[in-house]
Amino acid sequence: MSVISAAAAANLASNGVTSNDSISGTQQSLTQNDFLQLLVTQMQNQDPLNPQSDTQMAAQMAQFTSLQQSSAMSGSLAMLQANNLIGSTVSLQIDSQTTTTGQVQGVVMQNGAPQVIVNGLTYGLNQVLSVVPTVTTPASGETSNQSN
Repeated sequence: MSVISAAAAANLASNGVTSNDSISGTQQSLTQNDFLQLLVTQMQNQDPLNPQSDTQMAAQMAQFTSLQQSSAMSGSLAMLQANNLIGSTVSLQIDSQTTTTGQVQGVVMQNGAPQVIVNGLTYGLNQVLSVVPTVTTPASGETSNQSN
C-alpha cells in the first residue's frame, strides 16, 4: 500500500483536515467515501514522471472492500451471538465491584453494537461473565418419535 505524499497531506490540511482530525478518536473509521477522496487526492498529487500503477490502486480498493465486508460480518456475528442468549440466564459485570444476574429478555442495537436486555436494562456483550442456557422440557401430552 502506498503512502500519501507530503503534497497530498498539505492539500488535505489546507482543506481543514489535520492529523488531530484523523487520529484523535479510536471510534472514528474510514468510510468508502473517505477512501475515494484520499485516492483522488493521491492521484492529483502524484509525480507525473512516476505515476502509480492502476493495478496498485485496484489492489487498494479491493483491500478496503474486503475490510468493509469483514467488519460487516463481525457485526452480524455479534448480533447472532446476542440473539442466541435470549431466554438464557446470564451473569453480568456492571462495574469493578458489582455483578448482576438475570434472564436475557431481548436484544437491541445501540451505536452499531448489540446489547442484551436483562432486568429491563441494556448491557454490552463484553459485560457477560457467564451463561446458563434455559432448559426446555416437552409439554405434557407430547410423545417422542423414536424407533428402535
